[in-house]
Amino acid sequence: MNGNMITVAFDGAVAQNEVGYACLEQDGTTQRLMSEIVRIRGRLADMQVFEDTRDLQIGDTVIFSGHLLSAELGPGLLKQIYDGLQNPLPQLAAQCGFFLQRGTYLNALDRQTAWAFTPAARPGDRLTAGETLGTVPEGIFKHRIMVPFTLRGVYTVKRVAPAADYTVEQEIAVLTDADGVDHSVTMLQRWPVKLPVTCFAERLKPVDTMTTRVRPVDTFFPVALGGTYCIPGPFGAGKTVLQQITSRYADVDIVVLAACGERAGEVVETLREFPELHDPRTGKSLMDRTIIICNTSSMPVAAREASVYTAVTLASYYRQMGLNVLLLADSTSRWAQALRELSGRLEEIPGEEAFPAYLESLIANFYERAGRVRLKDGTTGSVTIGGTVSPAGGNFDEPVTQATLKVVGAFHGLSRARSDARRFPAIDPLESWSKYRSVIEKERVEALRAILRQGSEVAQMMKVVGEEGTSINDFVTYLKGELLDAVYLQQNAFNEVDAATPADRQREMFAVVERAMLADYPFADKGVSRKFFQAVTQAFIDWNQTAADAPDFASRRETIERTIEEASRHA
Repeated sequence: MNGNMITVAFDGAVAQNEVGYACLEQDGTTQRLMSEIVRIRGRLADMQVFEDTRDLQIGDTVIFSGHLLSAELGPGLLKQIYDGLQNPLPQLAAQCGFFLQRGTYLNALDRQTAWAFTPAARPGDRLTAGETLGTVPEGIFKHRIMVPFTLRGVYTVKRVAPAADYTVEQEIAVLTDADGVDHSVTMLQRWPVKLPVTCFAERLKPVDTMTTRVRPVDTFFPVALGGTYCIPGPFGAGKTVLQQITSRYADVDIVVLAACGERAGEVVETLREFPELHDPRTGKSLMDRTIIICNTSSMPVAAREASVYTAVTLASYYRQMGLNVLLLADSTSRWAQALRELSGRLEEIPGEEAFPAYLESLIANFYERAGRVRLKDGTTGSVTIGGTVSPAGGNFDEPVTQATLKVVGAFHGLSRARSDARRFPAIDPLESWSKYRSVIEKERVEALRAILRQGSEVAQMMKVVGEEGTSINDFVTYLKGELLDAVYLQQNAFNEVDAATPADRQREMFAVVERAMLADYPFADKGVSRKFFQAVTQAFIDWNQTAADAPDFASRRETIERTIEEASRHA
């Protein structure tokens, strides 16, 4: 025994990632502590226990289940709060009280709830894994009841249940395989969390922009449906707020939030705020189309390590229904620290900063489970993965950040300097990047980024030589960069209008900002130029906070354009 790592001598056959139960005899009762095989050496198996191993002794019995660590899939997942092992935490708290008892495991899906099943397949149909047998309503979605992912080959439908209410354990279909063997199918199926779901016809390139209504993201550093991105940043830089805004306004159907090791205070805040968040898409609570996987940093390390795999498995399940799913992992640094602790207990040769040498491979495997796919019925679905990284001291050169940057398609680096200056979202416009398509043409975006970069260089120079040592042209370039930053790269999350900017409005805003940035101004005096840009900045901010259907929306835009034209007329 070494912490939560136990070495077990076994008889018979076992498999990597198989689940076993360490039996703890205490006060005449037997507690079964869930464990997972992480390494096999001859007749010995190293297992990580998902619970506190206190009082477990050498010589105690371990029972192997014969099943890999799996997630329950079926109707009823939405609106749930699970831990990394998919135990529903509200029901667990109701049973155990404030202090959760180890060895207590509950079903992820309610066995008593009846779902209104509508058959879609008919006897004689030939189906494969992932194809639809019928549907049940789950919130605003039609939840597809599919041929279990574990079935391989072509199956003939022998019988389908008529339209009625069924629980997840009742039979809804009988399928016959090529050998004539019948297989009973229910709404409930299980899938190993560490294996990707591949029951689709084709994997597609992520090309469609996932609009988040966050201007710096959609315009400058976009994310694609089925793509990957990371948000590294120091503590207090606004990662959690940016995630909440993204989950609320992103153009996706389902949101899966994996709190894989954040501090308990932050997780509790998330759990309290998400049910209160208004979903602009449905007008109801955002929780109605959200699943939360909750593992705080005080929970067992092994459960923290499993949480991201459980989350991505649930996301892939809904992708198989032709839905667009957004998975937000917060934070993958805590997950990597769990991997480091596991590797240390296995006495493996450490890599950089004591992380396992295979850290890059594990991070790549996780992000590779994102993607946009064409299903067997011709519809498309996607899983978009966004992971936050919490590098110590905001150091982006540490191993987790660097390993993540090698595999993601967009990098939203949060800046301590910007957050301290209250410039939110604190995405560094000069360090961040994206490989995906923006809502604005790339050439136009790069032209404004070039001016922003020049303005930043002038600002650095002004810290040395002062404003009086700067030419008027350089000073105007600096003011242009400040204008772009203040009116486009910053958003007021507490203003109902400015908090979320649709793609059409971003294009309209960008065109006006572009005109202001590219114009030549014949200012002879720095005071005049400063006064002009201050006035234009305030006019832009007032326009940003004006609803598109407000009577003065168009007039505010015309005023800005007229001011720019008059100032540049004699250039």
